[in-house]
Amino acid sequence: MEKPYTILGIDPGSNVMGYGLIRVHNKKTDIITMGVISPGKYEKHYDKLKFIFNRVLSVIDEYKPDQVALEAPFYGKNVQSMLKLGRAQGVAMAAALYRDLPIFEYAPLRVKQAITGMGRASKEQVAYFLQKIYGINELPKEMDATDAVAVAFCHYLQQGMPTQKKSYSSWNDFVKKNPGKVK
Repeated sequence: MEKPYTILGIDPGSNVMGYGLIRVHNKKTDIITMGVISPGKYEKHYDKLKFIFNRVLSVIDEYKPDQVALEAPFYGKNVQSMLKLGRAQGVAMAAALYRDLPIFEYAPLRVKQAITGMGRASKEQVAYFLQKIYGINELPKEMDATDAVAVAFCHYLQQGMPTQKKSYSSWNDFVKKNPGKVK
């Protein structure tokens, strides 16, 4: 019987940041809670960042997760938006590091692939699959919350993936290490 543990998933954003916590016990997961952090009343970006840091820290202190999984920022066309998103992710990471929690990052495509089987799935599709997995009756208004649960669930799934015994840096490396497999 394995010891239960909790994963905090975070979908970073400077205007709306989703969070979701799942509990893992005996290879089963349950949603503890999900929600959003919205620093909307603050006009200055640095005030928003301080608010995000404090709220993430309060979620960590309340639910005591063992691990934190974050969605990594994806490349966008608007550099200023990317910078703000990266800063929001950074303060969420700082809150986790402040509490000595291990952090794991996943690309958005990987999270969507893990949940729906499609790397280009929409937020609605991710929410639908989570609704089916967990039997959620009513989805939250903000899809950032379900995206955060998806990040946590993706991390759980990645932990169960078998590790590759061999790794290869190139096709030539594969051929050198496997001469009997190539003619």
